Amino acid sequence: MSDMQDYNSSLGNAAVSRKFETFSYLPALSKESTRQQIQYIIDKGWNPSIEHTEPENAISNFWYMWKLPLFGETDVDVILAELEACHKAHPDNHVRLLGLDNFAQCAGASMVIYRGTAV
Repeated sequence: MSDMQDYNSSLGNAAVSRKFETFSYLPALSKESTRQQIQYIIDKGWNPSIEHTEPENAISNFWYMWKLPLFGETDVDVILAELEACHKAHPDNHVRLLGLDNFAQCAGASMVIYRGTAV
């Protein structure tokens, strides 16, 4: 059990210490890993959607939608460009990518791509 690490989290510094979404307990995704995750979403037939929010509001269920979901988009570079555009428009916000599953009517994947700066 000595390999286990304690995760320091508290409500007092939630914007800094809280973790969000699928990969947030792991090191940040590399550009290639991000591409692979987007390709996985496309291969599953899910619709990519981009959302953003301020770090202090990230524990809320409601994030701001960046444009409409990218229904039927199959080009990884287009999705990456939209993620980058959202990040440039809101540099202090968390930006996440969702893979919306039409059949199950839920998000099949959700991951924070850009971390905002905590206040």
